[in-house]
Amino acid sequence: MDRVFKALADPTRRKLLDRLFAETGQTLGQLCERLAMSRQAVTKHLRLLEEANLVAVVWRGREKLHYLNPVPINAIAERWIGKFERTRLQALSDLKIRLEERDE
Repeated sequence: MDRVFKALADPTRRKLLDRLFAETGQTLGQLCERLAMSRQAVTKHLRLLEEANLVAVVWRGREKLHYLNPVPINAIAERWIGKFERTRLQALSDLKIRLEERDE
C-alpha cells in the first residue's frame, strides 16, 4: 500500500487517474494532451502508477493503452476509510432506532 499512497500523493498522478477514469484505455499521446509537461515527465508518472498497480497497460499493435485499475483504491477505502465510516454509520443507525422507539 505504500506505493499506492506515494502514487496518490502527487497531484499530476491524480490528474492522470482522473483522466483514465473519465476515459480508460488511452495512449501516452492522449494522456499528454492538455498537460503542461513533457512526454518523458508523463511517462515517469505513469511508470509510478503502474508500479503501484493503479494503471494496467495493454499493447495493441505498437500502441500502449493505459487502463485505470481501481482495485488498490478500493483496498484503501476498505482498509483505511471504511473503518471510520462504519462507526459513523452505526451511530446514525442507533439514533434512528432510538427515535423510532420513542415515537412508538
